[in-house]
Amino acid sequence: MRQKETENNSAQDTERALPLAQVADESTEGMPRRDVMKLLGAASLAVLGLGAPEIARAAEYAQASQGAPVYRPIFFTKAEWPMVQTLAEQVIPKDAHSGGAIEAGVPEFMDFIMNEYKSNQGWMRDGLKWLNGECQKRFSRGWAACSPTQQREVLTDIAFPKKAKPAFKQGAEFFTRFRDLTSSGFWTSRIGIKDIGYMGNITMSEWTGCPEPQLAKIGVSYKMSMKPVRRG
Repeated sequence: MRQKETENNSAQDTERALPLAQVADESTEGMPRRDVMKLLGAASLAVLGLGAPEIARAAEYAQASQGAPVYRPIFFTKAEWPMVQTLAEQVIPKDAHSGGAIEAGVPEFMDFIMNEYKSNQGWMRDGLKWLNGECQKRFSRGWAACSPTQQREVLTDIAFPKKAKPAFKQGAEFFTRFRDLTSSGFWTSRIGIKDIGYMGNITMSEWTGCPEPQLAKIGVSYKMSMKPVRRG
């Protein structure tokens, strides 16, 4: 009975964290957290000067880095590194479905991006500084020293760019970029790819076609293709 209660509480905690993975867009309201993150992961990162090749290189680096006993960040400082880890985990926490951002190597993914594509270093460093400063004002302690509840309180004010108050504009812009990088790092990791259900190139003994429910979503069916075509 206690185990069941623990599972229910865990699910409720995940639901409370949902806004951190969403954007201020009515089209995403009510969507599960991971579905929203898939959309963000598929979104273009051109505004950061990143494309598919850059993301792929970062993903390979993060994957290789996870084999090391202790990872030593190249770009992030000793004080920034735990901030990046806990912030990424707030965006995509570990849950009953799969591991979270830390298990997926997202912090290492970001470290590679920052070191290789230096045009992103400014907003990242300034954003982490803003986050620390905001926590100091509210709780007299830095981000990493705050409780998860305190961290979520700050993030709730910057998680929705369209709704953020003017005083939180810098924080909202930073968090939007950070969230996009987190989702890209997660969905290109081994954990993220498994989460999506991608199986790669495999041999199929037979092809039964696309399932009808999926065809119905786009308004087509195999029955339509069997109708005789009238020629004028």
